[in-house]
Amino acid sequence: MKASMVGCSPKGKADSAMRSLKIVLPVHVFFPEHFYGTETYTLQLAQCLREMGHRPTILTSVLYGEKGRGGACYTYEYDGFEVDCIDQNSQPLTHYRQLHRRADLYPLIQEIFRKREPDLVHVTHLMGHTGVLLEVIRDMGLPAVATLTDFYGICPNSKLMRYDESLCTGPNRRSTNCLACYIREHEYEFVHRRALARAIQKNRSLKWAARLLPIAASLPGFRRSIIADRIDAVRERRAYLRPLYAVYKRMITPTALLHDAYVRNGFYPERLRKIHFGIDLDVVKPFRKHPARIPSPLTFGYIGQITPHKGVDLVVAAFAGLRADNARLLLFGPRDQQPGYMAKIEKTASGNPHIQFRDTFPADRLGQVLSEIDVLVIPSRWYENSPLVMLYALASKTPVIATDMKGMSEFVIDGWNGFTFQKDSMAALRENMQRLLDRSDLWRELCENADYTMSVRDHAREVEAIYRDVLRENGSSVEKATRP
Repeated sequence: MKASMVGCSPKGKADSAMRSLKIVLPVHVFFPEHFYGTETYTLQLAQCLREMGHRPTILTSVLYGEKGRGGACYTYEYDGFEVDCIDQNSQPLTHYRQLHRRADLYPLIQEIFRKREPDLVHVTHLMGHTGVLLEVIRDMGLPAVATLTDFYGICPNSKLMRYDESLCTGPNRRSTNCLACYIREHEYEFVHRRALARAIQKNRSLKWAARLLPIAASLPGFRRSIIADRIDAVRERRAYLRPLYAVYKRMITPTALLHDAYVRNGFYPERLRKIHFGIDLDVVKPFRKHPARIPSPLTFGYIGQITPHKGVDLVVAAFAGLRADNARLLLFGPRDQQPGYMAKIEKTASGNPHIQFRDTFPADRLGQVLSEIDVLVIPSRWYENSPLVMLYALASKTPVIATDMKGMSEFVIDGWNGFTFQKDSMAALRENMQRLLDRSDLWRELCENADYTMSVRDHAREVEAIYRDVLRENGSSVEKATRP
């Protein structure tokens, strides 16, 4: 899925009792080069805020290794919004610590805020900007809120997924589990002998290494080594970021999964507010299913990135083993994202004419694409947080089969508007797909129950109410001036 979903029209202004606010929306990456979930959320929120009479601008970045437009900092326009962009490549990334704290960005971010003079900052992702963004907000005394779209504050890889692809709940007391993930990913920094390399590949040896290395790093002769410095950087991440999250006066969590994870890891529960994501209902309104006619063949579909953590191999293998000829599988996604993984999937699908690969598509075609799919499958191996494609599917009355994890099972109710299955269980996924083929009336029942009604405007109104509370607590005037 590509490009903007226009959730709020820039034409005309919705009535708002608040005065017009200057709002900066920092996000890690943005349109037109990046167009996935958090970027789309940020754009839609900005569109709605503009419609409500506010004056949002975007702050984004060119991540290290990507191609920028020249200069350390520049401004461009997208959909009528001014976008300030910091090119991370202007300064070399030389240390792991810079992934969560890039001190060189401080003056650039500070200058942007001085130029924009925001009444409020609403962060939708810290990555790239790092905790330094929060340092600037704190030092300038700016009111700030956040929408927590993943686990960045808790987990270095933002996914709460361990090196062995098992799911994690967050750093332990000494962050040795985070260190274990780092060692596996950067083992070349720690071992130079084949025997040690083989040992570190074994999970038990890796866990012991993660426990013992911090002790070794404190010993004379090792304390000033590069490895000791890396170990300190991994373990200090939580101690650095968590206090900075106190800069946020409110943190919006779109799912119970995110809310519970941040509560469990001590991120200021009293400041968390759960607001589900909104969607542009107009995108799917003309394509809502009418279950009077049972489709034949029954079309299963996948829409999204083709990567291992998304579990695309599971749905292809499950479909390949179905006992029926009256079914097909459509897979929409970028085939060049991970060539090795794509080759594995294509090998499983080879010779099956009922499995078809389709390209990505403009977001304004999502409703049309969903009309070609009778059942959406989301077989993710990691914690999804109410993926937008799932919400749009439900709004179009398309049943969903999803992994049984909170970020999706909160919306997909097993046996009501779809099915859920155990993570990584290809057999359970296949069983659910087969049930729909064996019982022709079951699809109709799920279809009738499928729905989602939270619009982007509904979400923006709840966000605006949070702005009002935060500004009042900050002693700022929030109401429109009235004429005498």
